[in-house]
Amino acid sequence: MVDHGGSLGRARALFPHAPQPFVDLSTGINPHSYPFFELPATALSRLPEAARVRDLADVAASAYGAPSAANVVAAPGTQILLPRVASLVSPGKALVLGPTYAEHQRAAAIGGHAVTEIDDFEALAGADLAIVVNPNNPDGRIVERKKLLALAEKLRARGGLLVVDEAFMDVGPLGESLAGDVEQGGIVVLRSFGKFFGLAGLRLGFALADALTVERLEAQFGPWAVAGPALEYGIRALADSGWQAEIRRRLARDAARLDTLFGRFGVAVAGGTTLFRYIRLRDAAGLFSVLGERGILLRHFSGRPEVLRAGLPGPDEEWQRLESALAAWVQQRDDDA
Repeated sequence: MVDHGGSLGRARALFPHAPQPFVDLSTGINPHSYPFFELPATALSRLPEAARVRDLADVAASAYGAPSAANVVAAPGTQILLPRVASLVSPGKALVLGPTYAEHQRAAAIGGHAVTEIDDFEALAGADLAIVVNPNNPDGRIVERKKLLALAEKLRARGGLLVVDEAFMDVGPLGESLAGDVEQGGIVVLRSFGKFFGLAGLRLGFALADALTVERLEAQFGPWAVAGPALEYGIRALADSGWQAEIRRRLARDAARLDTLFGRFGVAVAGGTTLFRYIRLRDAAGLFSVLGERGILLRHFSGRPEVLRAGLPGPDEEWQRLESALAAWVQQRDDDA
């Protein structure tokens, strides 16, 4: 099992005496979720209609910039797509541009590939399956679209596949997305719904690819893959361009506020996106521990002890608790000096 953020059960085990509720900053999920609305009763009482699935594909293609609905397959979360996408090419050599989201290595191994995480982008050209997270999680690194397209062309000529995980592209530089290029073939783009719209529990995600690849993926799921409530929220939220524009502005303000708050206590932010901030710190373990004991949960990485990732607080009370916890960390550090 891969360790992830967002587990309050694990947080309680690590910090059993922390005040509750936790301020969970261990994920990159938008704390300002898309507004709830009353669902039609049929979203729960009937099996999803094929026409409604087509409506979702239409609006997703428009929202993400895919060529058409024929280039979109919806799934109950991006996570379930990972091993299925990895299985689109025969078992061979999979290379993952890292350090990055650990599930890609696990999913490629499930697909039968020999998997290696590398930090050299140019070396990806030697893969049968190349995986790039763009913007990258956790550091926010961006790989330019033109470089990705050149890589896809090399892989396509050898029967390989480029997978670009754009889970955080909703808050990234949209011009670097490969969503509009998928009909060329040899490219699969993954898009997450729950992170940007703050509805992770809804379980909705998308793969964008050429039409033949979409048919292959849809055949693996069969009918009714996406639940009725997820269809309704996806259709409404993806079409709501006004809400999306406003929330991007709000997230940018919140990310700048978080950088300023960390900076006041001597914590420099080294990267990230407007949904999460990336921190490299000699005393990362100490900061994680002191904040955790005060009910503030950051994301730490067992193999990278100097790295932390911090999501955005939501209500003012959460900002105040974070500020108090940071002050306690500084005081403890000074006392120990």
